[in-house]
Amino acid sequence: MRVGILTGGGDCPGLNAVIRAAVRKGERAYGDELIGFLDAWDGVRERRTMPLSIEAMRGTLPRGGTVLGTRRGSPFDTPEGVEQVKSTLGDLALDGLIVIGGNGSLSIASLLYTEHGLPIVGVPKTIDNDIEGTDVTFGFNTAVQIATDAIDRLHTTAESHDRVLVVEVMGRHTGWIATHAGIAGGAAAVLIPEIPFDLDELCQRLTRRHHRGRYASIIVVAEGAVPKKGTLDIAEQEIDQFGHVRLGGIAARVAHTIGEQTGFETRVVQLGHIQRGGTPTAYDRILATRFGAGAIDAVHEQQWGKMTVLRGEQVVYEDLTVAVGKTRTVDMKLVNDVAEHFFA
Repeated sequence: MRVGILTGGGDCPGLNAVIRAAVRKGERAYGDELIGFLDAWDGVRERRTMPLSIEAMRGTLPRGGTVLGTRRGSPFDTPEGVEQVKSTLGDLALDGLIVIGGNGSLSIASLLYTEHGLPIVGVPKTIDNDIEGTDVTFGFNTAVQIATDAIDRLHTTAESHDRVLVVEVMGRHTGWIATHAGIAGGAAAVLIPEIPFDLDELCQRLTRRHHRGRYASIIVVAEGAVPKKGTLDIAEQEIDQFGHVRLGGIAARVAHTIGEQTGFETRVVQLGHIQRGGTPTAYDRILATRFGAGAIDAVHEQQWGKMTVLRGEQVVYEDLTVAVGKTRTVDMKLVNDVAEHFFA
């Protein structure tokens, strides 16, 4: 078979491991010819490709980013976009297309299958771990480890200067990274989008902590965290070209208010894109490899409109529609159990 592969949306540790696995199994087990599309759907519409082979993918397992390049955007953005995709797949004689991406990419893939009948298989990808249908996504473990390593280092400087450090991590709609990194890093508090925060209450908790002799504190804030209504004024946020709010900066507002209300010396650390760059962890390399191998199996089983997901210890297939328009939020039992005994 001739199979195309693309990576869409933001970059993520483990993308190359998925591509590599699909290529290795496709070439060795099935005798496939694999073709990579450059820069996501733009590459499909414009027919910009690169050959994918075992030799071409050597050394990519530990590499972050994606050898195919990635962009946001959709074939539905222009009137001729979908027809261009159909024409490309037909003219290149592709038997199937593997789409590796997050909520946006998988939603596009689902529409192209359900409404246009294109032979597509998906692989869920996001460091935010917020895709419905799978227990975990590759890239999440790496992001948590990077954030935890940073928090570990910040503890020592916070304790040396008796400071409050407010650490902003990624998490647009969910607080998976913030919650896990906060627990692993021994944070005093975690602020996540699922639970609007009360800064007055947080400042009171920090003051009580201070009175107990804990003069240094780490606060982990997801970039999408929001205050309770009427508790903190947030400036109107800028919208990007894809209709997404440009996040980043909530930690600065939180730190400023903590300093004003408590008098404690407070600093901000914004980890930003470092969380999704660089080498994937061993866990993410393995999970991505399993997803990639499962995706090429799905192509040969003609499991169109499906995606490879993790359920317990098994990689299985799930309908792409399960992920469309949905967000997998943090388990509140995890947050509540930990908050009661370990935070502040």
